[in-house]
Amino acid sequence: MKMNIIYKISRNLLGMALAVVLAGGVAGCNEEVSMTPSTPNYIQFSDTLYVLPVADDVEYHNIPVVATQACDYDRTVAVEIIDANSNAIEGKHYSLESNTITIKAGELVGNVRVRGYHSNIDVYDSIGFKLNLIVPDELQWDMYGTEANVLLQKACKFDINAFTGYCVVTSTYIINYMPDIDMRLVKSEIDPENENTIIIRDYFFDGYDARIKFNPEDIMNPLIEMEDQVFGPTSEAFGTLYGDGLIRMYQPTAYTSYFSSCEKFIFQYMTLYVPGMEEDYNTVGTFVNAVEWISDDEAEKLKREGY
Repeated sequence: MKMNIIYKISRNLLGMALAVVLAGGVAGCNEEVSMTPSTPNYIQFSDTLYVLPVADDVEYHNIPVVATQACDYDRTVAVEIIDANSNAIEGKHYSLESNTITIKAGELVGNVRVRGYHSNIDVYDSIGFKLNLIVPDELQWDMYGTEANVLLQKACKFDINAFTGYCVVTSTYIINYMPDIDMRLVKSEIDPENENTIIIRDYFFDGYDARIKFNPEDIMNPLIEMEDQVFGPTSEAFGTLYGDGLIRMYQPTAYTSYFSSCEKFIFQYMTLYVPGMEEDYNTVGTFVNAVEWISDDEAEKLKREGY
């Protein structure tokens, strides 16, 4: 299983334009605003690349088109799709609300509005299209051009109930310390005391649960959190008593642990240590866990296979 990592290349001309306005006030197109060497009068996209999270079939996303000068009249600009540089299909994967945008009088920004079609995009798709602004040559800034790439990324709205029930745990810890198995079949439930938190029962050892919290605020960067808690007994893990007899686990901040609502899994880093031992000798190691939720039928099949 995998999770697409999308990087946005930002070149925020909007911030520059707003700084110009603050420095000199809103001016007509024929008036100069203080800038070095002079304020250009251009229209362009605010970025060269946009990544749109497509979570449903109705939501529109704004792609800003910015001007470097405000005018005392409305400006309407046509927008075209460059088919030769696009693999997303208009009408199937996305649609534009309009093929024109308007920057209103006294303003610096207009928006191309794009709607993606969630049901027609696969979670592993890498699709997008290229937009081009049709503006007179004198309004084109060669340094930035008139084009922008738009990527469509399937996203799913967070529902904690999707992370309850049977799940399969695989881990580098299992590979290193539990050679008799290749995974664990366990169950999870909603934590009644903590928001957006689940309890995975018998996470790695029977009788030792894990509480994991979801942070769904950024749909394109869905993260999980785990507080320091008991992992399991040293006697069962290592066959002898170390420290206070318990291994503890926490989620290291140096690595990113995340979840996928579309694919119903979490990908987690955990660091294990044994309290009561000398500081230089108490760390067991850092391991990678993948937890994937499955159906009851899939779980019953695994039970028949001995899990």
